[in-house]
Amino acid sequence: MRHVMTSFLSVHWAIVFALLALICIDGDRGVAAALGVLGVTVESARFVNLENLVVVAPLATALLVVSVLFFWAFVDSLISDATSPGAESVVRIAFISASGVLSMILIGGAAQGINGLFMVVAVQLAALLASYVAMLAERRSAEASDDLDFRATAHTMAKAAAHNSLLSLISGRASPKGKGGR
Repeated sequence: MRHVMTSFLSVHWAIVFALLALICIDGDRGVAAALGVLGVTVESARFVNLENLVVVAPLATALLVVSVLFFWAFVDSLISDATSPGAESVVRIAFISASGVLSMILIGGAAQGINGLFMVVAVQLAALLASYVAMLAERRSAEASDDLDFRATAHTMAKAAAHNSLLSLISGRASPKGKGGR
């Protein structure tokens, strides 16, 4: 079964973090523009060195790494099965990395004195959490449907075995243990 929700959300977050990384590397006001896309105005910063290479390069790299992780989760959801043991690890790593990057943005923004950053990061973290829960729910529902298929197959096999045993008893043929009929 293909995971539509997992695929869609992985591509969505990959695009979001890739666009943030692309906006961040803009020379004039990259980090301020990226924070503006998130919903924060950077007019209240104490230190206005947000366009410095020391700030821009690590932030853009971290955002790009998170984007690649989400794209990797997308590709992994397309080629792997939900029941494989490592199917969830890439998704988990991508969400942990995204949460870490957003937390570092919050810490760095608080150190710069940017107002209003806490609520924006909290909303983004809530959206990440909701996406992760949706992906887990889809994966668990796929596992449950596979489990129901297994139970139905086992039930059908048990009915067939009971039917064959009953036919064997009715016809008087020997049972599988070698004993005679009636």
